Amino acid sequence: MNKKKVLALVTATTMAASLIGCGSGSDTAATNADSTEKTETESSTEEAASETETSEEASDEAAGDAESTETAQAGELSYTSLSLDDNKDLTASIKFLHHKTDREEDGTIANMIAEFNKDFPGITVTTEAVTDYADDALLRLSTGDWGDIMFIPAVDKTDLATYFMPLDTFDNLSKELNFVDNWEFGGNCYGIPYMANAQGMLYNKKVFEDAGITELPKTPDDFIAALEAIKDKTDAIPLYTNYAAGWTMGAWDAYVGCVSNGDNTYANQKLVHTKEPFADPGDGTGAYNVYKILYDACAKGLIEDDYTTTDWEGCKGMLNRGEIGTMVLGSWAYAQMQEAGDTPENVGYMPFPITVNGKQYVNAGGDYNYCINVNSSDENKLASLIFVKWMVEKSNWCYNEGGYTVVKGGKNPEMYSAFDGCEVLSDQAALSGEETYLNDMNSESELSINAGGNDKVQRIVEAGATGSESFDDIMADWNKKWQDAQEELGIEVLY
Repeated sequence: MNKKKVLALVTATTMAASLIGCGSGSDTAATNADSTEKTETESSTEEAASETETSEEASDEAAGDAESTETAQAGELSYTSLSLDDNKDLTASIKFLHHKTDREEDGTIANMIAEFNKDFPGITVTTEAVTDYADDALLRLSTGDWGDIMFIPAVDKTDLATYFMPLDTFDNLSKELNFVDNWEFGGNCYGIPYMANAQGMLYNKKVFEDAGITELPKTPDDFIAALEAIKDKTDAIPLYTNYAAGWTMGAWDAYVGCVSNGDNTYANQKLVHTKEPFADPGDGTGAYNVYKILYDACAKGLIEDDYTTTDWEGCKGMLNRGEIGTMVLGSWAYAQMQEAGDTPENVGYMPFPITVNGKQYVNAGGDYNYCINVNSSDENKLASLIFVKWMVEKSNWCYNEGGYTVVKGGKNPEMYSAFDGCEVLSDQAALSGEETYLNDMNSESELSINAGGNDKVQRIVEAGATGSESFDDIMADWNKKWQDAQEELGIEVLY
């Protein structure tokens, strides 16, 4: 079954589930990266209300959005109005569905819950860790079998109010937390990041030293030269692709926006309107050169001997021990690499090697977001919001995982010292009325940029390693898919 059919099936299942009322898967560089200013939008209530004469369905949607907006604004139950000094005697049992199987298995989550229960002994929290979270979480939404708290999977923003309760208004929440615009719709925030990531690259400091690399590479050419030095002077794998894991390949998409072009309006506002987003700008920047780094590394034999047999769990210790020189993953992976061996001091994190007009950029943004089931009881909604707020502000989970701070004024780990001199940006949200454009383009083009498009990146590894396709042919194909999607969806080409 091709990707369009899968997406159509998930959408159809979700729509069917919504009709019966069911409930409900990516740093101190700068100081604290504040959420970017929100583009002024009209509420979804006003948009829907203006169309009430067109269909009864639009009227119903407007009413639902109006109700959720009113609830958030009234402060009956909202993140910013909730005090963790209250409700100490609350009794409730809630369930938390998540993707952190490693932290479930090593006891990290159980330990945090034990600390939580010192403050709120009457709230029982059960957890379930799901391995294939991106897909399974969507299926759970369609059946309503997931509990009270989960991490928001890749749902359409128009469906947020169907499954999740608004946690607060964007205006209120953005004053206290960073990166809360990802799951904002109609002025309400339906999710809060459990941690944030800064998008750079893992590397082994000792390997770099042994290879004679005295400065971190800042351009694609510098980086390929560094990989060649690692191959020539050490026994380490210069760049570990993590091809076999699949989901790890999508990490390359994270650099398509401001990291590669210095424009924090590009990813969510301009990309959908760009005619040839994968064309070569000729200056070592842009999406073209992000993916070309990977292609060139594969073509020059600067990766593992057999990319089809990479091992996600095993690679953590390999990087720690110096058997791997570099690996492309978000900053969330840093702590796991440090914990995987006896030389955590050798694990480093550096900016992605692209320079735009003499400056390097770092993209910082939220990881998976906590959300709360709109169909949970009032008691469980309160208990769930208490748990979410405690996890965000009291658990230190974000810091301990090497995450970029979600709380404004929070502390960032020392690992981000390599980002000194870089400009840290956060992608701005989509323009009003265009909130679904990127999702629509990803689905129609089947490229799924920053939305699970792992197979397209695997194609680059395969082509580079085997010579089956030229890089420019792949980029031309992607541009054609993008243009066809724009035409099919009627999205105006502006750039």
